Amino acid sequence: MGLFENKSTFRKFIDGITNVIADNPTIGDEFYDELEESLVVADIGIDTAEKIMEELRDVVNRKYITKPERIIEELRVIIEKLVDKGDRNSLCSEYPLVILMIGINGGGKTTSIGKLAHMLKSEGKSVMLAAADTFRAAAAEQLSMWGERVGVRVIRHEEGTDPSAVIYDALQAAKAAGTDVLIIDTAGRLQNKGNLMKELEKMSRVISKEFPEANRENILVLDSTTGKNAISQAKEFSEITDITGIVLTKLDGTARGGISITIADEFDLPIKFIGMGEGMNDLLKFDASEFARGIFDE
Repeated sequence: MGLFENKSTFRKFIDGITNVIADNPTIGDEFYDELEESLVVADIGIDTAEKIMEELRDVVNRKYITKPERIIEELRVIIEKLVDKGDRNSLCSEYPLVILMIGINGGGKTTSIGKLAHMLKSEGKSVMLAAADTFRAAAAEQLSMWGERVGVRVIRHEEGTDPSAVIYDALQAAKAAGTDVLIIDTAGRLQNKGNLMKELEKMSRVISKEFPEANRENILVLDSTTGKNAISQAKEFSEITDITGIVLTKLDGTARGGISITIADEFDLPIKFIGMGEGMNDLLKFDASEFARGIFDE
C-alpha cells in the first residue's frame, strides 16, 4: 500500500494548485499570490508557504520557466526537500529501544501504539507495552485490548497510579525478558503544561536510571484533521520535551495534508509514520520521496 492511495488526503491541496494554474495562463504576481493562498488554505503554515514561494520564484527565474503547468514538478521537489530529514525520518533501529508516545487525548495515540507494536512484531521484534496514562478512564483497558489483539504483553496498574511506577515495572519486565522495544503510553492532558512537563521529566529520569543502556525515542502523535491546532500542539510539546519524531494520524479522510509539510519545516521535526486508516496495517513508514510524488500523482 502506497502512502497516498487514498487521494482524498491531498484533494484540496491538489485542486487548489491546479485551479490556480488553470486560471492563470502566465506566471506573474497574481499567479504567485493565488498559489500562496492555495497553500495556506491546504493547512500549510504562513511561514512555510512563504518559504515555498520564495524558493519557487528563484527556481522559475533560474530555469526561465514561463508556463504555469511546469510549476507542479518544481513544487514537488521543493516539498520533498522540506520533509526529507534523512535518517531521522526512520525509527531508531538499535535495540533495546524505549519509545515514549506523547500527545493529547483523542489524537490517536493509543491506537498508533497498537499499530506500531503490530508493525514491529511483524518485523520480528519483541515488543512490550506500558499503560502509563493512568489519569484517563479506560486508557489502560484500551491499551490492553490492543496488546491482546497484537499479541504482546502490557504492563498496567490501577487507574490513578503514579505513571512512573508503571514505567518502573515495565522497564524491569522488559529487561528481564530481553525485549527489543518497550512502547509507553503517556497522559495526554494534565492540569497544566507545568504538570505535564514535570511528569514527562520524571518518566525520563526513571528510564535513564533504570535502563541507561536503552536507546530512546520521544514520538509526538498529532491528529492531522485538526489542521493548524496540530501546529500549536507541536509547539507546546516541543517546549516541554525533546521530540524525536512525529506520527500524523487520520490522513485518510478529510485532512488537507499540508499540516505535515508545516510540521516538518517549521519545527524541523521528522515525520516517522502516518496513519491512513483504522486497520492494524494502516500505520505506514514515512518516505519523503513517495510522499512528495503522492501529493501530485493522479
